[in-house]
Amino acid sequence: MSLLCPASERVSAPAFLTQAATLEVLEIYAMSIAKRNEGAKVNSDINVTPMVDVMLVLLIIFMVITPMLQKGISVDMPKVNNPTPMADADKEDALLVSIMRDGTVYFGSDKIAVDSLTGKVKDRLANRTDKRVYVKADARAHFGNVVQVVDGVRAAGVDDLGLLTDQRKSTPNPPNTPPGTPAPGQ
Repeated sequence: MSLLCPASERVSAPAFLTQAATLEVLEIYAMSIAKRNEGAKVNSDINVTPMVDVMLVLLIIFMVITPMLQKGISVDMPKVNNPTPMADADKEDALLVSIMRDGTVYFGSDKIAVDSLTGKVKDRLANRTDKRVYVKADARAHFGNVVQVVDGVRAAGVDDLGLLTDQRKSTPNPPNTPPGTPAPGQ
C-alpha cells in the first residue's frame, strides 16, 4: 500500500502497519506540510530607498535649473512694502531693460549703450499692440542713469512703463503705546 504524497516522495507502508497506523502517518505528514508556512517568507514591505534616490536627483536637477530660468540680467532690485504685481513682466516676449549698479544697460540680455536704446525699443515695438516696457534697476544704481533710460524708453513711444521692484520682507509692527507713556526700560 502506498501513501498519498507527491510522486518524488512516494513511500511504501510496511506490511506490519495497520490501516489506523497508516492514517496516523498520513496525518503527521500532512501536518508537517502545513507547518512549513512557505507564504510567511514573502516580504511585503515597500523598499523606499530607490524612491528617495530618484527624489534627490530631481531635487538637484531643479536646484541647478531654476537659476537658469530667470529672464534677463540679474540685478538687486529695490525693496518696497506695497509693490504692484506685474505678471506680464515674466512672459517670454516681455521687453525688459536692466540697469546695473555701475550704469551698464541691458535690453533683454544684450548689453547696449543708452544712446541706442531708443532705436532698439522702437524696432521691437513696431509690430506689437502692447507697447509696454519693464525697467529693472539695481537698488544702488545712480538715479541719473535710471532717468536717462526711462527718458530713452519714453522717446521710443512706449505707452506703459513698468518699474520692477521686490517685496520687502514684512517686519512685525511695534506695539502702539499711548502718548506720554514711557518706553520700556526708562
